[in-house]
Amino acid sequence: MASSPPFYSRHPRPSDPPRSRLSISSLPQYSSSSSAVQEKYQRHPQHLVRWWIPVPLPIPGVRSRRLRIYVPNVRQMHHSSMARFGRKRGSLVFCVAAVLFCFVIFAVGKRFGSRTKQWPTLRDPPTLVFKRDDIQRIWEWEVKSGHYPSRQPIPVQVRLKTSLDNPALPPRLHGSKPTNRSSSQYVTDTNGIGPRRVYLRIESEPPNVAYPPRPVPGSVADLDVIMEHCDFSDHKYVRDCLEVLRALNDWKYIYVEQPHSNTTSSSPYHPPSSSNSRSLGSFRSSLPPLEKSDLEAGLVKKWGAEWEAPMSLPALPPYTPSYALDQACNPEQPRIFHMFWTGSEAAKKTCRPQFWLWINPGPAAAVHNPNALSQMYEGLKESPWASPFLHPRFKDVIKFKLWNTTEMLDGIDELKDEWRGRDLFNSGGWVINEGSSETSTSGEGNADDEGGNGKVTKTKAERDDLTNRAGSKSASSYDRLSVILSDMARFILCHRFGGIYLDADTIFLRDWSELLSYPGSFAYRWSRLPLYNTAGSALGSFLFRTSLRNNLDFHPMTVSRYVREAGVEEVLRRLPDALFRYFEQFFDPPSTTSGSPAALGFDGFFKGAYSYHFHNFWWKPFDPARNWPDLGPRFAQAERRARKEARDAAREALAQNNNSNKKRSGTGGGSKATQKVARDETGEKVTRDEEEERWTQWAKEAEEVEDDVRDLSWSTVLKRTFEGYLRGERPNMYGEWLDWGE
Repeated sequence: MASSPPFYSRHPRPSDPPRSRLSISSLPQYSSSSSAVQEKYQRHPQHLVRWWIPVPLPIPGVRSRRLRIYVPNVRQMHHSSMARFGRKRGSLVFCVAAVLFCFVIFAVGKRFGSRTKQWPTLRDPPTLVFKRDDIQRIWEWEVKSGHYPSRQPIPVQVRLKTSLDNPALPPRLHGSKPTNRSSSQYVTDTNGIGPRRVYLRIESEPPNVAYPPRPVPGSVADLDVIMEHCDFSDHKYVRDCLEVLRALNDWKYIYVEQPHSNTTSSSPYHPPSSSNSRSLGSFRSSLPPLEKSDLEAGLVKKWGAEWEAPMSLPALPPYTPSYALDQACNPEQPRIFHMFWTGSEAAKKTCRPQFWLWINPGPAAAVHNPNALSQMYEGLKESPWASPFLHPRFKDVIKFKLWNTTEMLDGIDELKDEWRGRDLFNSGGWVINEGSSETSTSGEGNADDEGGNGKVTKTKAERDDLTNRAGSKSASSYDRLSVILSDMARFILCHRFGGIYLDADTIFLRDWSELLSYPGSFAYRWSRLPLYNTAGSALGSFLFRTSLRNNLDFHPMTVSRYVREAGVEEVLRRLPDALFRYFEQFFDPPSTTSGSPAALGFDGFFKGAYSYHFHNFWWKPFDPARNWPDLGPRFAQAERRARKEARDAAREALAQNNNSNKKRSGTGGGSKATQKVARDETGEKVTRDEEEERWTQWAKEAEEVEDDVRDLSWSTVLKRTFEGYLRGERPNMYGEWLDWGE
């Protein structure tokens, strides 16, 4: 038997090299050059193994081979960074490098992969596409047409060198100086040539001395006076602003126009025409041509865009004061309130306003069916909340109209030829692609549906999809497409039909006659921010062309940039939100003040404000304990339908609760709808007749005062106050009772 050679060990000699601390084994050592493993490792490409990790992916249709993709080795990169810079600094350097890498990828994608083709910036990119001569022409058109009844200065950046005649302002007193003097060579004030203003002292007359009086026909609100007491940027408070709006005689802000003593005629003001001015459309500008140094100096054009062609404006309309009208309504100032929603005569001197409710049946990105109009009215009749408005008493006041996005956009001359190449759902630069939603049908169905009844059956997942939502049902199913579409609809409706646009979640708190008589354009401030919340003029043409060049972005914050960069911000007057109040305790008052709504009532709810906007809480019931329209016997049928819907909803919630309890207890689940017996909340078996009798008894008990909530919310107080007015149990805030004409 062969024996292995003996292994000899010896003590280290002084001449031996120092042994590494890690070499604690007494086995013989071999060099790396003689090892096959080390030789194979040296031949392998180390840089790929170290910095990249191969990830094999299956190839469809090829089972024997895989596609190898190399991805960065993040762990190795982190270790290398710590080895070079230390643990803390290395981790920081690695995180910064990762953020920069992601930003570079995002920037390249935004520059070459998006429709805007712009590099991302740390600030908002410029949006201006109009030259200074067009901006001057917009100011000239708005002022001379009487749409600027204000003494606020025209921005210096407009660089006007001649004063514009303003028929909406009275002449200055003899010897008085302009209030807005600019130290530069440019003019910032207008020349008032209009009728004189008489500020009213409004008082109630017997026997209605306990109620405030209605606005005087033809009266106008002076927004300059209101802004002196309500401008939040000048450190004004909401309570002081509302006090000014309540006390009409202490701070006079309502006036009527009267002819001057030397005026013998009450004819409208017709602006003079200039024979030597340039003609653009039907409007002839009388401004002198700009000097070369003033053409685009100080203007920042939109990146990558060309200047717009010279704007074509309509002829100046005549300015007609209220005393010169031969009818109650001014045709140049339609008294129309527009509202946009997704889902299913008085005396001669009183101009009655109208409500136009524009309904988009179905999802915002859907195509209308030819039967949409008839189906819209069928849906209104079926709705217990909307059917009362179809009463003949309201036929001349409330009008339901069908919204058609294509027809509306084609009706705007500034948009009709180019809007199809833009994104319809663009909100502040955030674009939502509607994809193939054009093939869907908005609530009507198509001829291929089963049975041909025009009904489309969708699963819950399809209904909850963003492009299929028809109205917001909760915070989790927010219909953002409809909200974005309404941002555009407000400008289209006001431009085409005139009037005022209001969100459907707005509650009126007083008569709007003074604001409806205001000849200019206004919107209201977005809370504490200097931004807009809502707004056939030059201003409309400017906004449409600018938004078109910015991919149809009508978001209120973006619109505020449009007007600010062009120097036309004062043309679209921004009012404080105290006039159109909003606060977060409308539905759920805090426990410390939960008794205030019922004690103060409607008269104590922001008295002085024009309206209240409860901002995107459509799914919350105003009166949870009595979630139906309680309008009396005249609308009993709608009330019965609403009660049945509330009862069915409660029954469904109870059934779901019982099923979930059974699943948790392990006794099984499933629906019992096909059985002859059911189980109540205690688990006891009851027949269908007994169950129906219980729900009927529940409906009766719901009317008992003892079962009502004690501390009513503001929403409940306002709803029940309005219902009492419609039932004829109380007058409105002006002491007037509703006359049904029956």
